Amino acid sequence: MIKKINIAFLLALIIHLSCTSLNYWKVKVELPGIATLNLDQFKEVVISDFLVEKETKDFNLNQELIDYFSAELGKHFKEKITTKEITWDKEDIFQKEDFWKNLLPESNEALILTGSVQYTEEVRKAILEEYSKRSQEPFTSKKGLAQRKFYTLILHLYLIKAKTGEILYKRDFKESKGYKNPNQTANFAFFDLIEMVRVKFFRNILGKDKVDQRYLISD
Repeated sequence: MIKKINIAFLLALIIHLSCTSLNYWKVKVELPGIATLNLDQFKEVVISDFLVEKETKDFNLNQELIDYFSAELGKHFKEKITTKEITWDKEDIFQKEDFWKNLLPESNEALILTGSVQYTEEVRKAILEEYSKRSQEPFTSKKGLAQRKFYTLILHLYLIKAKTGEILYKRDFKESKGYKNPNQTANFAFFDLIEMVRVKFFRNILGKDKVDQRYLISD
C-alpha cells in the first residue's frame, strides 16, 4: 500500500513540475549508514577457507577471497586478522554451532568470516542488425554476430561468533558483468565483481554512508 502511495506521489509531482514554472535541481546527498554489527567487541577476525562449489581453471578462488578480505578489512579493523584452513565435508556446516565453537577453542573473542562461493564464465552470442546511415536506401541494413563474455560471482557470506558458533550476519550476493573484450580474464573480472560485493558488505557491517539523489525545488 505504501509503495502504491509513493508511486502515485511521484507521478503527481512530475505532472505538477511539468505544468508549472518551478525550478528544480538534482543533488547528491550522503545518507548515514547504520552498522548491523559492532566489530569493536571482537579482538580478532579469523577468515576461514571458503567452500568453493566449483573450481575455476587457473584461478585460486578461495585464496583470492582470503587475500582480498584480509586486505580490505585491515583498513577498518585495527585488531588482529588471521586465517584458518578448513576441510569441507558437508555444505550445511554453516548451521553447525558446535563445529565453529570447536574450530577456535582458545579464541573466545574472535569473529569468523566464512562462506561459500561460485564463480562462472559464460560466452553469449547474438545476431545484431545495424542500419547504415550512409546508404540512400532507408531500409538497408547489415547483420553481424556480437559476442560478450559474462562473469557471475555468487557469494554467501557468514559472520560467526567463535565463542558460541552463532551466526551474527548472513547475506547472499550475486554480481554479474559483461565484457566486449573476448580475451577478458577471470582474474580481472573477479576484482570488478568483488568490489561490488565489498561496497554492499561494508555498508552493512561498518555503517558506511550511502550516496543518493534528491531534488531541490524553488519558484
